[in-house]
Amino acid sequence: MTPILLDTCATIWLAEGAPISRVAQQALLEAAERNQPIFISPITAWEIGLLVSKERLKLSVDPQVWFDRLGANSKIRITELSGRILIASSFLPGSPPKDPADRIVAATARENGFRLMTRDRPLLKYAEDGHVSALAC
Repeated sequence: MTPILLDTCATIWLAEGAPISRVAQQALLEAAERNQPIFISPITAWEIGLLVSKERLKLSVDPQVWFDRLGANSKIRITELSGRILIASSFLPGSPPKDPADRIVAATARENGFRLMTRDRPLLKYAEDGHVSALAC
């Protein structure tokens, strides 16, 4: 099974207990059964901080504490955000998303062979075009 990379929205929904699709639930259950970690990009920390600072997201704790709790979960792994991934995000094939964070997430998925879990329409479209593997949540 291909390892799963959560985008920021999927990370928030899972952490906050929001409903997700049955297909996404099944993929997460299969990963748990295989003792396979779920991956999150460090760019998610940046996006969480921005969302909270702009009051578009309310958390019950400080964003740093919230993100640290994710990283402390034994089933979650924070990916590397290398220069290679950042440069690759500038040279994605096809018509990649315009949002820089989405480009970084797409490049992270491509570079590491992850299947991206998202509801983000531009990322799902990019997957439909065959440039990244994705699973709608």
